[in-house]
Amino acid sequence: MAAIASLPFAAVVRHVSSERRSGMSLSSSVGSSSSVKLVLGVRCNKISSRLVVRCAAAQSDMPPTVADTKMNFLKSYKKPIPSIYNSLLQELLVQQHLMRYKRTYQYDPVFALGFVTVYEQLMEGYPSNEDKEQIFRSYINALNEDPEQYRADAKKLEEWARSQNGSSLVEFSTKEGEVEAVFKDISERAGGKGNFNYSRFFAVGLFRLLELANAPEPSVLEKLCTALNINKRSVDRDLDVYRNLLTKLVQAKELLKEYVEREKKKREERMTESQPPKANEAITKCTGDAHLTML
Repeated sequence: MAAIASLPFAAVVRHVSSERRSGMSLSSSVGSSSSVKLVLGVRCNKISSRLVVRCAAAQSDMPPTVADTKMNFLKSYKKPIPSIYNSLLQELLVQQHLMRYKRTYQYDPVFALGFVTVYEQLMEGYPSNEDKEQIFRSYINALNEDPEQYRADAKKLEEWARSQNGSSLVEFSTKEGEVEAVFKDISERAGGKGNFNYSRFFAVGLFRLLELANAPEPSVLEKLCTALNINKRSVDRDLDVYRNLLTKLVQAKELLKEYVEREKKKREERMTESQPPKANEAITKCTGDAHLTML
């Protein structure tokens, strides 16, 4: 008390004021710290939530792997496929998987016509038409696409092309119609106004159109490629690959046919050798044995 009494009043006032300010600053700092922690916690929770959502979205957007597509095919079609067909089917499935899941991929009917054409050439002579169609369905379903749409679009283009000629094919931009609209859309996308992914199946589809229109001349193909904004050199290169594939396929099927015939003939010979003697031969043998006995 003496010490306090000896202090001037102004000093006491300054001391109390300073303590009050200290206390207020301390409490405010504690409060501000708590509020910072709260804000940071909320922000962290929000960021974590966004990251979880983004990760989940990224996982859902990830395309299946080649192994997934192959497994889907095998699960759908469980019957054995002759090796000459199966090896080519598996190779095509891998190639089409890579096309299918490109970011620039967009289905179009010409692509479908090209694939259907290749498939029918590949599977020509398959032992069962029913199995051949089931393999087709399993193949397209494995790629998460619609086999009915492939067949319907291919048929529509084939019917349309049969009523065309070389000139009308390349003049689609001046006409109205469902198929003409498809070509206009392809031309715009290939010209840079959308996604377009050129492939060998597309090249085969173009060539099939020319065949059906009885206009296989290179000049018509060049005009059609120009109208569609497609590089003709790429088309020529891929058509050469396709023709070589067909030639090798025909040769392989001939070898397979010869092999099957040889094996069939060998089986028949083995069966003939393993059969018991015929009835007449057995009777003759018995009669001969009896005659020898009597002598």
